[in-house]
Amino acid sequence: MKRIYYYHKLTDDVVSSHDQNYSLPDDYIILPNSRGAKIWSSVARRLAAGFGWIVFRFFDDVKVIGKEKLKQVNDGYFIYGNHTRPMGDVFTSLTIFPIKNFYAIAGQANWGIPFIGKYLVRYGGLPVGKDIKQSIKLIKAIQTVIKDKKGEVLIYPEAHVWPYYTKIRPFDATSMHFPVKLDAPSFVMTKTYHKKRLGSHPRAIIYIDGPFYPDQTLSRKEAQNKLNDEIWKTMNDRAKLSDYEYCKYIKK
Repeated sequence: MKRIYYYHKLTDDVVSSHDQNYSLPDDYIILPNSRGAKIWSSVARRLAAGFGWIVFRFFDDVKVIGKEKLKQVNDGYFIYGNHTRPMGDVFTSLTIFPIKNFYAIAGQANWGIPFIGKYLVRYGGLPVGKDIKQSIKLIKAIQTVIKDKKGEVLIYPEAHVWPYYTKIRPFDATSMHFPVKLDAPSFVMTKTYHKKRLGSHPRAIIYIDGPFYPDQTLSRKEAQNKLNDEIWKTMNDRAKLSDYEYCKYIKK
């Protein structure tokens, strides 16, 4: 029997975390640089990637198509993905992209999740700011990851997770602010769902597309809109390849 989710708008949050209202203090350090923090960051990333391989890549029978495209870029880049697994999205991503300087932008509620929030998200998450001061800290951290660390930043432009959803919800062009501002390339990571021979749990196929570069001949707003259209179309075209609905979504 399919799990049913009810929603009013495509921007609704249909899944709640352990502590939905959790907030980080203003003195929170996004990119800790102490020796101990660097060591634990390396250990945590390897453990998370191993967990991703065992639990999500093998259990979900995940196949990745297009990973070779990542070799076209030697500098830092952004990744845009559809958000369809509360836990699996990030853990699976750690089996696809280089883990050393991989980060994901996430809501602060994720830092309130027991154990994971303290020991995993702490070293690979970039918290969405809840005010101007926190937003400035986020911007500086992303600049450091892309320009100095030459790392990867994962963004879910749909914002909220909709488990196993097979379509792409609309997202605003403001999601393209960072690649345009930093003149950095972006890749698209689209997860599609398909029926297994046995059981009701779907298998997943992830498509990697790109790189997409911001058009620097346009104004910042125009460049964001153009990049947004390219990424949304790519993600939407790939999503149409899904042929199995594991969860049903009903509009109230």
